[in-house]
Amino acid sequence: MVVRNTIAGGRAQGVATGLGHGLGVGLYAFGAVAGVSALVEASPTLHRGIEVAGALYLAWLGVQALRGGGGGHAEGDGPDRRGFVEGFSIAFLNPKIAVFFLALLGSFLPPDATLADRAGVAGMAAGIDALWYCFAAVVLAATGAAVALERHGRALDRGLGVLLLVVAVGLLLG
Repeated sequence: MVVRNTIAGGRAQGVATGLGHGLGVGLYAFGAVAGVSALVEASPTLHRGIEVAGALYLAWLGVQALRGGGGGHAEGDGPDRRGFVEGFSIAFLNPKIAVFFLALLGSFLPPDATLADRAGVAGMAAGIDALWYCFAAVVLAATGAAVALERHGRALDRGLGVLLLVVAVGLLLG
């Protein structure tokens, strides 16, 4: 998504996508250290509901990519906002991130960790995620790789669309 948005909207849209993804990851990381992720994991209905919502969102993105229509956002959404929303949605509608952080952070935090310690660990996870994707967007835009990829944009959109639809179907059937 970061690559696609950097190609479509430039560095700013790619960075916004990375920031949105970081926020989504941060919410799950904070949920893990606060115990909310355990609730998601313990409730098959809630877990499946988030998974189905994520699959439907991926399917929608896949169809938009196949149609070559971009994200199909409402009038007035700038590319930066669009990138942010897409990055956040991809992360937030993936309950596997909650399970990942529950397993990962649960083993590193002592039971007597303070709320500040827990928030710091969650913030670090969000920051690392956002920085990685922002770095990828900046490098992609600065090296001219986005321009090279843009020449093959139609084929990349179609490939991404098919991939997103396959993942969405897998989530719905799984």
